[in-house]
Amino acid sequence: MANTETALKDVMTSIEGVLGVALVDYGSGMALGTLGGSKDLDLTVAAAGNTDVVRAKMRTMEMLNLKEHIEDILISLNTQIHMIRLLTGRSGKGLFLYVALDKERANLAMARHQLRRIEADLEV
Repeated sequence: MANTETALKDVMTSIEGVLGVALVDYGSGMALGTLGGSKDLDLTVAAAGNTDVVRAKMRTMEMLNLKEHIEDILISLNTQIHMIRLLTGRSGKGLFLYVALDKERANLAMARHQLRRIEADLEV
C-alpha cells in the first residue's frame, strides 16, 4: 500500500507528460497533497475549481437518477488534458486524483491505466 506522497511521486514518474498532480478532498475542496505544477498551473486553485466540477457532475447524475459511479472526468484544452479520477476504495471515499497532462507528450489510455493501478495501491 502506498501513502499519498508515494502515490503522487508514482503519478509523476510513471505517466508520460504529467505537468502536476493533486490528491483532493471534494468535500472541502482542499488538496491533501500536490506535486509538480508551475506558475501557470497552481494546483491548489485547480483542486478547488475541480471540486466544483465533481460536485456538479454528481448532482446532475442524481437528478437524472443514474445509478452509476464516475470513473474519471476528462477535460481537453488546446495544449493540456486534465483528468479527475474519483477514488473508489474504502479509504478513498470523498477523494479524487487530479492530473494535468501535456497533450503533445501524454498517452491518454496509458495515463488512465496507470491511474487505476496507482489508485488500487493508495492507502489514505
